[in-house]
Amino acid sequence: MVDFHKRILFSDEAPFWLNGYVNKQNCRIWSEANPQVNDEGHNVTVNGDRYRAMITNFFIPELNNHDVQELWFQQDGATCHTARATIHLLKDTLGDRLISRLGPVNLPPRSCDLTPLDYFLWGYVKSLVYADKPQTLDHLEDNIRRVIADIRPQMLEKVIENWTSRLEYIRASRGSPMPEIIFKM
Repeated sequence: MVDFHKRILFSDEAPFWLNGYVNKQNCRIWSEANPQVNDEGHNVTVNGDRYRAMITNFFIPELNNHDVQELWFQQDGATCHTARATIHLLKDTLGDRLISRLGPVNLPPRSCDLTPLDYFLWGYVKSLVYADKPQTLDHLEDNIRRVIADIRPQMLEKVIENWTSRLEYIRASRGSPMPEIIFKM
């Protein structure tokens, strides 16, 4: 299908912390405090309910503002993404145009080579967000918004060009990992 790569929306999330830094191993950010609990003791990680709320309150209304008949949606295998209720919600919205573990089009496990958000975006964004060592949540949020807003379309075109090359390599190698990716046992 010509230009199929232009019809995919990717979903992913990444944690950002005030004392964070870019850790190349799976983009894990280590912290002195438990990063999953805020000052009031509430869990702040993305769970199935929060993810479905984001889909319902933000994603679906945005989709309704565009012609999305040919649009596909790709998400990774995070538990919040693959909960039955989440898959049902996305299938009700997108039909068979869902690329996801447990979805109509199964995303291969451990497929960081196939997700531009994993192999490019989070490391790039974090390297710029943390450059001036933000000391307040407002400063951190401002940095995140600024860095995302400053990403140029030409850069995204190169990322998608790289993504299509990765797809070709993986298809030709019958699913082998990319050679520049080092998996530690």
